[in-house]
Amino acid sequence: MAQQQVIVAGGCFWCTEAVMKDVIGVSEVESGYIGGDKPDPTYKEVCSGNTGHAEAVRVTFDDETISLPEILDVFMGTHDPSQLNRQGNDVGTQYRSAIFPQDDAQRDEAQAAIERWNAENDGTAVTTIEGPDTWYPAEDYHQEYWAGEGQRNPYCMAVIPPKLMKLRKSFQNKVKQDA
Repeated sequence: MAQQQVIVAGGCFWCTEAVMKDVIGVSEVESGYIGGDKPDPTYKEVCSGNTGHAEAVRVTFDDETISLPEILDVFMGTHDPSQLNRQGNDVGTQYRSAIFPQDDAQRDEAQAAIERWNAENDGTAVTTIEGPDTWYPAEDYHQEYWAGEGQRNPYCMAVIPPKLMKLRKSFQNKVKQDA
């Protein structure tokens, strides 16, 4: 098993985490903050939009089960990469669509994923490629949020199930059997 990590931001990290946890080959998804200026930011600070950080997830996956291009295609296909600094009602740079490659090979794969999405969607992605940058894990109560508190949260109940349905419809062969 060859473990890799990639960091992506697709709006609310609760939503992106819920999707990525259901993808085959993914062993861990951690919510956090990246891309800003303030060291060790809090959720409240990031939500203010004043730190420059994005809500993001760090996805650990087995690249013998699912490749980085496949992970990035799932990411691009399960949020709206054509919305600048927003996802639905979440507005601000902290909700931007971004990929944070850890090296040049990941940067090349990120660019290719954006180009693939653009080719299928009239070239409208505003997803940025940023970093590398420092990763800050979010507070404990944000981790595995959908599996716990999220299913009692009206926001999550309105936003996450449609993303999970899109994952199951568009990426049938990439979904864990027990998801």
